Amino acid sequence: MDTETADLDGTDAAVIGGGPAGLSAALQLARYGRRVIVFDTGQGRSTHHQLNRNYLGFPGGIATKELRTLGVRQLAHYPHVRFAAHRVTAVVGDVRRGFTFQAQGHVWWARTVVLATGVLDHFPHFPDWEQYVGRSMFWCIACDGYENRGRRVLVVGHTDAAAGEAMQLHSLTDRVVLLTNSRKDEISSRFRRRLEAAGVPIVHDRIKAAEGADGRLTAIVTRGGEHLPLDALFSIQGATPETAAVRGLGVRVNAQGYVEVDVEQCTSVPGVYAAGDITAPHSHQVSAAVHEGAQAASAANYFLYPPELKAN
Repeated sequence: MDTETADLDGTDAAVIGGGPAGLSAALQLARYGRRVIVFDTGQGRSTHHQLNRNYLGFPGGIATKELRTLGVRQLAHYPHVRFAAHRVTAVVGDVRRGFTFQAQGHVWWARTVVLATGVLDHFPHFPDWEQYVGRSMFWCIACDGYENRGRRVLVVGHTDAAAGEAMQLHSLTDRVVLLTNSRKDEISSRFRRRLEAAGVPIVHDRIKAAEGADGRLTAIVTRGGEHLPLDALFSIQGATPETAAVRGLGVRVNAQGYVEVDVEQCTSVPGVYAAGDITAPHSHQVSAAVHEGAQAASAANYFLYPPELKAN
């Protein structure tokens, strides 16, 4: 038996993901006295240069990176929580046998699983694009729309979802432009009429380069030669749920690939729970992730109790 497996035979729960949902789940499980391992690659939305201003209790906002740091520091008070800086590549098993996790040449085992792997955003790619994410390139009007009131906003996307976001942002600023950034332009005539009536131009072109420094975009240059000045870019090019590693579990997903859960964050597989952005295409908020992580942990904890301790 692999030494990692032998050391962790008593692990009650494995949490895959170290963002707000995963850390919240780990904390709640730890406070139930459960032995937990958290797999965290140090990637994902909560590692961007994002200042979260709509999470209650932080009047000046809090950087998502700092929130992660505080969460890890909080969990350090619980010696029965362990972190593994490994990417899980496969998960198999069931509640009868337990769940086995493969990651970078090691094998782990746990009695339950909390999936908190998040999503992969499809941001526009241009030289040094990563430095702008969370500073002047965003994906969420609820998170960053308010701070961009009255500013020059470029919405990037070629679908009605992007057109809808442009219309929503237009309620905060009348300086909105939509750039398709795609060979395709799938915006319906209904939304075209709405954009035209609101004075929101559509530029059907693709990004060639960006102008800016220190994380602050000032303009986008298109392949067709358009120069589009801006203060903020909102990318509405979609996101992909990070479910590849857990497909072996057989959890049910919807048509968009998000893991289906009930009101207690239970998936279709007993002993497997999911929380955070992986569970729905909307409401991707820190507050929602923290709540779902805690709910998933409570459900997992109750599941782990022997029958004689359960009321039903």
